[in-house]
Amino acid sequence: MQDYYPFQEVEKKWLAEWEDSNLHKTGVDPEKENYYVLEMFPYPSGNLHMGHVRVYSIGDVIARYKRMKGYNVLHPMGWDSFGLPAENAAIKNGNIHPKEWTWDNIANMKKQMQALGLSYDWDREVTTAAEDYYKWTQWFFVQMFKNKLAYKKESTVNWCPSCETVLANEQVVNGACERCGTEVDQRDLEQWFFKITDYAERLLDDHQLLENWPEKVKIMQKNWIGRSEGARVTFQVPDLEKELEVFTTRPDTLFGATYMVLAPEHPYVAELTAGTEKEAEVAEFVKKARKQKEMERTSADSEKLGLFTGAYAVNPVNGEKIPIYIANYVLMSYGTGAIMAVPAHDQRDFDFARKYGIEIKAVIQPEDQEQELQGAEMETAYSGSGKLINSGKYNGLNVKEAFQAMTADFSEAGFVKVETNYRLRDWLISRQRYWGAPIPIVYCKKCGTVAVPEEELPVELPHDVEFSPTGESPLKKVESFVNTTCPHCGGPATRETDTMDTFVDSSWYFMRYADANNESSPFAKDKVDNWFPVDQYIGGIEHAILHLLYARFFTKVVHDMGMTDAIEPFTNWLAQGMVLKDGAKMSKSKGNVVDPKEILAQYGADTARLFILFAAPPEKDLEWSDQGVEGAERFLNRVWRFVTENLEIIKTAPAELNQAEFDQPAQKLYRTLHASIKKVTEDISERLNFNTAISAIMELTNEVYSYLNQRSKADTNQALIKEVAEKMILLLSPFAPFITEELWHILAYQNSIHTQQWPDFDPQALQKDELTIVIQINGKVRDKITVPADISEEEVKAKVMAAEKIKSYLAEGKLVKTIYIPGKLVNLVVK
Repeated sequence: MQDYYPFQEVEKKWLAEWEDSNLHKTGVDPEKENYYVLEMFPYPSGNLHMGHVRVYSIGDVIARYKRMKGYNVLHPMGWDSFGLPAENAAIKNGNIHPKEWTWDNIANMKKQMQALGLSYDWDREVTTAAEDYYKWTQWFFVQMFKNKLAYKKESTVNWCPSCETVLANEQVVNGACERCGTEVDQRDLEQWFFKITDYAERLLDDHQLLENWPEKVKIMQKNWIGRSEGARVTFQVPDLEKELEVFTTRPDTLFGATYMVLAPEHPYVAELTAGTEKEAEVAEFVKKARKQKEMERTSADSEKLGLFTGAYAVNPVNGEKIPIYIANYVLMSYGTGAIMAVPAHDQRDFDFARKYGIEIKAVIQPEDQEQELQGAEMETAYSGSGKLINSGKYNGLNVKEAFQAMTADFSEAGFVKVETNYRLRDWLISRQRYWGAPIPIVYCKKCGTVAVPEEELPVELPHDVEFSPTGESPLKKVESFVNTTCPHCGGPATRETDTMDTFVDSSWYFMRYADANNESSPFAKDKVDNWFPVDQYIGGIEHAILHLLYARFFTKVVHDMGMTDAIEPFTNWLAQGMVLKDGAKMSKSKGNVVDPKEILAQYGADTARLFILFAAPPEKDLEWSDQGVEGAERFLNRVWRFVTENLEIIKTAPAELNQAEFDQPAQKLYRTLHASIKKVTEDISERLNFNTAISAIMELTNEVYSYLNQRSKADTNQALIKEVAEKMILLLSPFAPFITEELWHILAYQNSIHTQQWPDFDPQALQKDELTIVIQINGKVRDKITVPADISEEEVKAKVMAAEKIKSYLAEGKLVKTIYIPGKLVNLVVK
């Protein structure tokens, strides 16, 4: 037998065997508990990268471990296959269709996943660009439309000139497209939205169900939803004979409001200035403001620019007329698009008021300051707590008391309404592109906006489409697609040509896996509830807001439709770290990419998996190391040689262990074996610390080699070696599935190692006969002694005092105190 692991022939052999035996098919046994482990599915770009290898290996270890622990395990995989890259490839190459490009990439990446030995149930594979999937994505849209959760409106949207498409707010990072980095423009378009704001409160309140999510992710979502308690205040605008509403979290500062600000996009702007001497100047200002990026307008460091409209509003608390400005720092997309400005207590308003000569009136006084604040003398805004001044009968109240008293009085007066506001905006799902799920809507002059009947779904994408970077959906040019008949009246109608944001596709795929081949509904309730919610979800931190928030929203909608009992999609969520090389994320531009195909060809799947799981804890970034890969290979070859070189001992060993026959080295090896079982079990099941689990297996390997090197084969405890060999490869099997399967069969076992029961540890074996006691002098380690495990405290102290090294230290000073930590250390305090 070869003295090294022949990974190429072993992998080829077992890939075929596993496929023929359908080894990874989801088990369904009512006597067993179910467990659903899922990694975020990939976009089929063509090839796996090392980040893929890491996240899929993490999930595979959990899936294999849970099967061996006796669970029915659902571990599926699919493809987030709609999206712009396929369309761009069609534009760039001219002779390849997005569908062909996508399916070719899927076939290639699936082959690479199988080569890694990932234990997916491919019978449940889903592909979001397949008609049998996007039919149900469209079905969900129709349900949303029927329940007034899907609507269309004109709005100012984020437009990426490079990708030629609309972006949701969440897809804009620092004023640029999240995908390509191009600066984002603003456009006014008719767009479809999902009313996620209806679920804002529940998305926040259900955070209590996310106790096993990373705290930073929960904070990110909480901040994005942005709940704030305050009041909606109505100001009269005499020039329009209309009311102007603002939302404020500080109604206690109403007496300090000295001007109003409208967003340049606010509809009142044109009405207030129409036919006045301000009209042309205001129009030019609006035009310039709209060209500014949202981040630029709202940044604390950006210059605050404004213009007086010539009109006034009436402050309802004191009847004073206050000027109405427009300014670049107020956005129409937040709140009501208008604010009441209290410059004495808001730095942004303060800067603006100083710049434009607007009155600053202090209404909050610090508690510990006797001299009353004077607005004209203030150098910065005061935003702290305190007592009210210049606020009529509310003077002297603290901020909290004033909030309660004023909202009560002003609500009764009719110009204040206490309410909760959110930063979260409705989910913009329209995309002006081809390669996405068509929005199932038709427009009829007689019937208006009509949803496509469920029985007529899917609205299929036409194949013959002209791709050109015009910024409009290519579907607009396909007359056979656009022109249709109205489902209500049968008259001529036109189809919606926008397609859905791909985040819609990925917001429910995890439910489809539970019933992936259902042709009559997205999934049957009993089947999804059998597995859902996902027990362990694994993916990148970059999805903390976008995907996870949308998935939570979708799950709640599906729950409200009576289709599942679950109200949250993922019980546990692990955000895996990135794979770095030379301290940076791998990228072609940096020239630091490591190709998984090359690693698999040179070292094999087990080595690739073992290194990437051993090099760092799953949640931490991992620095690629060629030496680390070689180390993983050496370790696997050590395991291979241990088993194959000791086959005669193992195969002829007695069936039962007799601990009474153990000498001290054998007892030590036996203890290390069971300590390793305990460590690996706890690291996988409780902590997901795969690196330390693998380390424990390595320590066991070192110990068994040490034991074997101390004696001849004739003196070896054969039963113990057999026990170590079997348990070692069982422990290693979730991490390195190929080599362990081969070794299991070399040991003459017939069934797959991956169907075996996970080993249990013997607590009694972990009890040591001897202990190592550390001796410290004034907190510094000076010596160590070995003592019997059952030694008393008095005996330990006596042995410490008798140690030669310690005698010399005590001779130089006086022993003041002796501190004993049982079984660990003795600290002598000497002066």
